[in-house]
Amino acid sequence: MTTKIIFRNLFQHPLSTLLSLLLLTCGTGIISMLLVTRHQLATKMDRELQDIDLVVGAKGSPLQLVLSAVYQLDAPTGNILLKDADRIAALPLVKEAIPLAYGDSYRSYRIVGTDSNYLGKYNCVFSGGRIFNTDMEAVIGSEVAAHTGLKIGDTFAGMHGLSDNGHAHTAFKYRVTGILMENNTVVDKLVLTNVASVWKIHDDGDEEKEITALLIKYRSPQAMISLPRMINETTPMQAAIPQLEIKRLFSLMGVGIKTLQAIAFAIVLLSGLSVFIALYTRLKERKYELALARAMGSSRMLISCLLLCEGLIMVISGFILGIMLSRVGLLYLSKYSRMSVFRISLLPEEWHLLLVTLLLGILAAALPAIQAFRLNISKTLAHE
Repeated sequence: MTTKIIFRNLFQHPLSTLLSLLLLTCGTGIISMLLVTRHQLATKMDRELQDIDLVVGAKGSPLQLVLSAVYQLDAPTGNILLKDADRIAALPLVKEAIPLAYGDSYRSYRIVGTDSNYLGKYNCVFSGGRIFNTDMEAVIGSEVAAHTGLKIGDTFAGMHGLSDNGHAHTAFKYRVTGILMENNTVVDKLVLTNVASVWKIHDDGDEEKEITALLIKYRSPQAMISLPRMINETTPMQAAIPQLEIKRLFSLMGVGIKTLQAIAFAIVLLSGLSVFIALYTRLKERKYELALARAMGSSRMLISCLLLCEGLIMVISGFILGIMLSRVGLLYLSKYSRMSVFRISLLPEEWHLLLVTLLLGILAAALPAIQAFRLNISKTLAHE
């Protein structure tokens, strides 16, 4: 009976209730989506960074160099001479140096010239086939295989640049020798071959071989202090520290995210005010009804709890709808951006958001509940 009374009161003014729910849903949905997106991006970037300590490439923007060489998200800053890269790779402070050579793509998926160490760094496992052994052999990531339909033994021609409108190298065709299992890293979206294949396609008679970047792992902590400075000051190349550049990227993103979160929190607070107004208005309209219920034996605590429950039901419903809205938004974002940002479980920050929402509901219902508790039965009935 008590539950029926609560829901009857909530829908006595449906437009007011729906407005409060809409504001709560939008506010919590936006906050939730921002929290999950930021968390998933940070997790994905940490996972794809693996143990890459330094990226060496052409001079330019260090952030651009890291995004292009580690995350495959930007155009490279240019090429560097192979002989210069080899000098760096041979230094005692360098434990491992993985070359990367760009230039072409296949159906917007980047073709990367590298070596077997690159696959080992990302713990790649083959779902079929083998690694490239000779020129013009290629290994494709799981997403590339799924979206292009390429199978082991198929051949394809790369296209210059990253768009589908570039010049196709039809005279040189790659043959797929292996397909990688999905491992939720950047490798899923790459076509991998050896560096010599990239040189072979772009051979213009120049004896000076070039690569795009070098991924370096330090041999000792001492390299962290001296190696980047030495490269930047004494060579025609630049050295970028991925951890620092990604931290700077997130600090730049943080301004926009915090602004959106502030707007969303303002919407949530506005929804709390809306809940308060709705409950306060209903209390004034139902004074006689509540006084009559008191006269018939209902306790003050029961009447106050009814109003408190109305406020809590509204904010909890808004929170649940907001989480559902955020998950639908994340699902579409994952689908259309080719980024895995969707998750079902709640983040710790989202549980904190639930606590804030519950507190908001309690505060919004507190004054109407206190007034209901102090309601003077005789005066109210006499006035009516």
